Amino acid sequence: MAKLLLCTLFTLALLQLSLGSDHTGEFCNSNKKISDKSTMTNIGLVLSELETKGPSNGFATASIGQGKERVYGLLQCRGDISPKDCSSCTSDATKQIRQLCPDEADARIWFDNCFLRYDTDDFMGELDTGYGIFYWNVQNVTEPERFAKELGDLMDKITAKAVEPGNKGFGSGKTKFAPFVTIYGLVQCTQDLPKLQCAQCLSIAISNFGGGGYCDGKKGCRVFYSSCSVRFEIYPFFLPLSFYTRDEVHASHAVYHKLRN
Repeated sequence: MAKLLLCTLFTLALLQLSLGSDHTGEFCNSNKKISDKSTMTNIGLVLSELETKGPSNGFATASIGQGKERVYGLLQCRGDISPKDCSSCTSDATKQIRQLCPDEADARIWFDNCFLRYDTDDFMGELDTGYGIFYWNVQNVTEPERFAKELGDLMDKITAKAVEPGNKGFGSGKTKFAPFVTIYGLVQCTQDLPKLQCAQCLSIAISNFGGGGYCDGKKGCRVFYSSCSVRFEIYPFFLPLSFYTRDEVHASHAVYHKLRN
């Protein structure tokens, strides 16, 4: 698949995760256009059901219609946010996905706090890493080999946490890298994925952190797929928020690049 590199620069706000924000990316499948009014109506009904059901549990699925007009939908909020923040993100997602993908029967939208998709094909329980969005900090770490080792150990730890029964595919944690540098990590799968597929998705996503890829040796990275997402930073970004050191405040105002793949 052709790669379109978008050199998008933005500043991270310290409390961005608990405030409304623009979406981080979207996918509108131009090969699957809405061909009839019934499908359009069913998309609206699915979005309405997800917006109603999702915030209380942080996750919801819906399917409405018959035959080729049937629409499947999924909503996933980040595992550390409140129902109120989930509701706010869901509301933004349901509005913006229709604006960004008005004619597509397969559409997805990512925010830092939630992910929403719908399709006329049943995707429930299927591992999907076919389309990804990547953000990486333009600054490099010191001691990249030791950083990669510490990061890898942290990702292994929180991946194991995510696939444990009862954790709903979510894991987060931190590890000390230097006296004034802490690595913070978060992983999450959509809750429709079985344990094995969740672990596979997270492994694929985390592999972008090394191996000479865009995120290799960087101070932060976010990878978004349709079935999972992973992130690490050298400042606190998940709840409950830790006290920020002066260095972490500085790091949280980093410049990032964005890639759609």
